[in-house]
Amino acid sequence: MNPYTHLTMNERETIFLMYEQGETIGHISETLDRSKSTISRELHRNSNKDGSYSPSTAHGEYKRRKQLCGRHRTLDKDSIFQLVKRLFLNEQWSPEQISGRLNLENAKNKISYNTIYRAIYRGDFDEPGLSTGNRGAIRKLRHRGKTRHSKNRVERRGKIPISNTIHERPDSANERTEIGHWEADTVAGQTGKACLVTLVDRKSRLLLIGKSEKKASNPVVDQMIKLLQGIDSNFCKTITPDRGKEFSQHARLTKELNNTQIYFPDPHAPWQRGSNENTNGLLREYSPKGVDLTDATDEEIQGWATKLNTRPKKCLNWKTPYEIFYKTVLHLI
Repeated sequence: MNPYTHLTMNERETIFLMYEQGETIGHISETLDRSKSTISRELHRNSNKDGSYSPSTAHGEYKRRKQLCGRHRTLDKDSIFQLVKRLFLNEQWSPEQISGRLNLENAKNKISYNTIYRAIYRGDFDEPGLSTGNRGAIRKLRHRGKTRHSKNRVERRGKIPISNTIHERPDSANERTEIGHWEADTVAGQTGKACLVTLVDRKSRLLLIGKSEKKASNPVVDQMIKLLQGIDSNFCKTITPDRGKEFSQHARLTKELNNTQIYFPDPHAPWQRGSNENTNGLLREYSPKGVDLTDATDEEIQGWATKLNTRPKKCLNWKTPYEIFYKTVLHLI
């Protein structure tokens, strides 16, 4: 038996002609090679109130019902579309962060991150001026086809004397069991000008950020001391910077921060400071490479930090760094 197919417009016209001539349903079904139930159901569902049957009206009703069939896209609902669009484009949340936080807050409308990714690649969130070229909102995703360093890349930065290696760092820092173990780095702006100093807590992923007048040891260490003296001294236990020359005055950090020990990673091992490296990548959304940071205000920079500290993370079960660090609960959606 052939698979079932919907009645065509020609078949509906035949039904109309034969039915008007008084032919039985059985005869109509034999003529069209359709079951009696198909003909009966067609006449019952699509006849007018006065009992007359119009093939054009019937076909129009068929098309209308067909559009209502099947599962509708979650993002077809304007309220959730606008929510997802705002979080993705304005707050720079990833699709997985949006989906995870909706589930955490038990929002009425839940959505999978795959659905959001499909909408991005379909161009649903594209707006004029989102990116150069014609990639649209795709360029707002975390990775934009950037090339990575090859395995044979040679580190050209200068070497500095170190105090302790990462292999001497306490287990509480390695295993992220307590707050107060920081990873440090700088985010360069335009070469030779101001840069950002970033500190990320290993357990909560909270970001502290400040501007240094240039990427040099004195102003960078000054900014680190200022940032860490602004928090409770119990939350400053170790610091793990990279091996850049801007951290050559690490002994001064230890002296100024109540003997806080500094631990350096292995050469060419950025994954040993993965939390800071990842956060710096997210920060590039607001401070692209090559942009002069000299005129960036403290208010603007702290706004970037607030956005990242109130963005849910998968590694925190969709809680935010702020919630973990300060042991509080936020309502973000």
